[in-house]
Amino acid sequence: MAEAQMGDAVVLVSGGLDSATVLAMAGAAGYRCHTLSFDYGQRHRAELAAAERIAQDMKACSHKVVRLDLGTIGGSALTDESIQVPECSSEGIPITYVPARNTVFLSIALGWAEVLNASAIFIGVNAVDYSGYPDCRPEYIEAFQVLANLATRAGVEGRPLTIKTPLIDLSKSDIIRHGLALGVDYSKTVSCYQANSEGLACGRCDSCRLRRKGFLDLGISDPTLYQHHAG
Repeated sequence: MAEAQMGDAVVLVSGGLDSATVLAMAGAAGYRCHTLSFDYGQRHRAELAAAERIAQDMKACSHKVVRLDLGTIGGSALTDESIQVPECSSEGIPITYVPARNTVFLSIALGWAEVLNASAIFIGVNAVDYSGYPDCRPEYIEAFQVLANLATRAGVEGRPLTIKTPLIDLSKSDIIRHGLALGVDYSKTVSCYQANSEGLACGRCDSCRLRRKGFLDLGISDPTLYQHHAG
């Protein structure tokens, strides 16, 4: 049963499958959702258009795009075009990890949440079917929530803010199942690390493989729009 009138929430929306599901879940829980995306110098910029579509389709109260350039510090295949996006799995933390990205994003979301007097920030991190990024782990989220309530006027004045991670323990197929039940149209989302300007996915990167496996595990058709047959 959906919670009634939970107040305002900032929802981080990248344009991908996970964040679209989180937005649907936040809305179903009774929050007034304000969506936040980042133009951070990513090579897969089609996701920004997808994020705006998703926010409009799901009737977000407002949608904001914050511009910053993480490409200036480099260190990731997602922000440095001289680093090739890997198309096979590897040991350890992959080169698609963007240094400190979720910390930067959550910090800006925290500032906007204070302005809105929001009680929650939703983020689609996942620690099951994911690429092994350190800032997607439960212990990271717990630590950031402690920081959030130490570092803000709202926290000091007794109005604590909660970091919501409804996908943290779900498999990709479970995420998709929840989203479909809430009416998410996954054909409008872009998850690919190297999608082209039209938002068509490569079908080969880690994100594409995890996404495709989720639909296969459910035994349903993959609505992802590919540049070619994904195989």
